[in-house]
Amino acid sequence: MSNDHSSGRKPSWFPAVATIGYGALVAVLVYLAAGAIADILGRRAAVAAAADVLDQLQGRRPAASTVAGATGGGPIGSPFLEGPTVTVAGAALLQRVATAVNRVGGNVLSSHVELQGAQFGVGYIGVTASCEIEQPALQQLLYDLEAGMPYLFVDQLVAHAPLSSAGPQPERMRLLLTVYGQWQSGR
Repeated sequence: MSNDHSSGRKPSWFPAVATIGYGALVAVLVYLAAGAIADILGRRAAVAAAADVLDQLQGRRPAASTVAGATGGGPIGSPFLEGPTVTVAGAALLQRVATAVNRVGGNVLSSHVELQGAQFGVGYIGVTASCEIEQPALQQLLYDLEAGMPYLFVDQLVAHAPLSSAGPQPERMRLLLTVYGQWQSGR
């Protein structure tokens, strides 16, 4: 009487079960390793995204140039006036105001930049501009200044209505407009 178990011989199904068990163990280990790698990559991407947002909020880098509203976000760019010196930042603010006035079909008659004024607070730069625009463009001008980047605030607005509109072209109204924004040195 010959017994396979007593003679030290292994059953014929043993190598197949061992191979299947070994393959299953390798598959489980590969699955766990892939999950750990995917988790690490996800966390790394989240840290990079948070660092980008922090850089944008601190004004170190302007936001990516995407169309505003396409990603559901607000305006793009730095919230602060940019420039290595207060003079350059003041010139950038003046250019921003002049561009907004020109965009609505108006023109700047005169301007004055206040770089060190205590009127707005430490770190704030102001521009007072005298300009001419058509009355319907006033709302668009104010929206352009206050809704875009950098954050700008209209401190004073004095509007003088035209005396008459006898000609074919509507008379332009005159504005005295004071706008200010924050500049942070060392950026």
